[in-house]
Amino acid sequence: MIEESKQTEQTENINANVAEENNNSARMSANLETELNSDVATTDGNSVRETNWAADAAQWEEMEAEIAALEQQVAQLKTQLEERTSQYMRIAADFDNFRKRSQKEKEELDQQVKCNTLSSLLPVVDNFERAQAQIKPQTDAERNIHKSYQSIYKQMVTALKSLGVSAMRPKGQEFNPNLHEAAIQEPTNEYPEGTVIDELIPGYFLGERVLRHAVVKVAAPFEHMVPSEESRSESPES
Repeated sequence: MIEESKQTEQTENINANVAEENNNSARMSANLETELNSDVATTDGNSVRETNWAADAAQWEEMEAEIAALEQQVAQLKTQLEERTSQYMRIAADFDNFRKRSQKEKEELDQQVKCNTLSSLLPVVDNFERAQAQIKPQTDAERNIHKSYQSIYKQMVTALKSLGVSAMRPKGQEFNPNLHEAAIQEPTNEYPEGTVIDELIPGYFLGERVLRHAVVKVAAPFEHMVPSEESRSESPES
């Protein structure tokens, strides 16, 4: 009986040791599985982070490419704006020059038409002045007619003045080919050589423009005059 008890006790001890070993093995297996799971989770987390970083890097590259494209478009638009602005400035300058040129041509044309019209009226004024110098009224009827002529003449002169016409009155001035037309040279000691001593046909200005040149007589010195054949034949030496 004692031997059976001892044998039973040994059997129980062996079973207990086996159970403990099994428990230890289970615990080791569980720990190992936990560690493995932890390593797998860590690996998965690193993979996810690496994937996110790659995605972020790709997004940054895409954004940088878009920004570069936008900057290029902005540069192109600035260049186009500068070209259009320069083109507009040239067109504006050309239009302003055209407007000034057209205005100047119009003014010159108007002035030319005005000159032509007024020039056609000057012979009428000349005839009134010749009549005034030649007509010597004797009777009351002649004087009345003469006054009527003079009133018309004054009215015409007033109208010409209102349009900017003024007489040159070159007598006593130095001869100027831009204003005067020399018809006669007369030797004289009363005036310096080249001085206008008489106005044969009156000259007129229209503003600062010559409306009609004055036909004048110009002074010449005696020593420069060559005696004519008639004067030599009438001299005492002949």
